Amino acid sequence: MGLRVLDPRLEAEGEAMTMAPPLRGLEGATIGLLDNTKIGTARFYDHVENILKSRLRVREFIRRRKRDSSRPVSPEMLGELSGADAILSAVGD
Repeated sequence: MGLRVLDPRLEAEGEAMTMAPPLRGLEGATIGLLDNTKIGTARFYDHVENILKSRLRVREFIRRRKRDSSRPVSPEMLGELSGADAILSAVGD
């Protein structure tokens, strides 16, 4: 009796995704900050926002908070974040 190895992955569905082109810089950019509702995330993002504004001259932030950390972000919230040049999603434990 030989060893049988099973592959649990599914075949990809739909069109292949591609990476967005990198930003040339952050000066004047709009950055989305997606809060996962963990206890330290908001404070962490306050610090990140301060650094990005003062050192890299980010123009604007779109901050959103998920309903809870275990669920995916809602389509509505993704729509609100779609105006950002880049989005940061972080865990604040």
